[in-house]
Amino acid sequence: MLVKISGKKNEEILITTSRDVAKVFGKEHNKVLRDIRELECSKGFRLSNFGQSSYTNAQGKEQPCYHMTRDGFTLLVMGYTGEKAMQFKESYIHAFNEMEKELKRLYAERQQWEIERAKGILVRHILTDTIKMKVADSPNKKFMYPNYTKLIYKTLFGKTLKELQQEYGVKGKESIRDYLTAEQLKDIESTEMLVSSLINCGWGYDKIKEFIQQNLIQKLAS
Repeated sequence: MLVKISGKKNEEILITTSRDVAKVFGKEHNKVLRDIRELECSKGFRLSNFGQSSYTNAQGKEQPCYHMTRDGFTLLVMGYTGEKAMQFKESYIHAFNEMEKELKRLYAERQQWEIERAKGILVRHILTDTIKMKVADSPNKKFMYPNYTKLIYKTLFGKTLKELQQEYGVKGKESIRDYLTAEQLKDIESTEMLVSSLINCGWGYDKIKEFIQQNLIQKLAS
């Protein structure tokens, strides 16, 4: 892969490697390493845009290589000449631009996910508070929220909560919601708000179950 996204959360950057440069520009890798080491750039630029790394070659030996940002790549290949070099420069620039678009898309998706995740916490509090205030005390009252949660997952996704946890690889005390998309979280929030409203109307579990299942069928059919 010529260019890839590296990092976590809001720290992602676009990178390529000295090995990729050698392969695409038809150069020996040790010559590319030499070119990087001999760049007359500032120490700050080098630290920010070139990272020393290593890889294991076909003989099982660890060999040096570099990761570089788009700025590092641009500075490195600026001096490469010839028609073939120009073609590959254009290809790399195109690859970086396409990956930058992808990175922006990922940021937009994450921002929306964070909004829905925060909304989901508030909606969940509304549902639990509604159960506390509107459902008559009984030995089964403490199971009402988890039962409604399981019902909602089964209704929306056609799978039990346990099946979803296994499918997404949820571990320990992790929440399945951290693995869902913004759109899926939004569907859960809407259904939880619907359940809260129906509880406020005095509906019991069985009646609510029937209603939201029919409501989903109608939604899918429309």
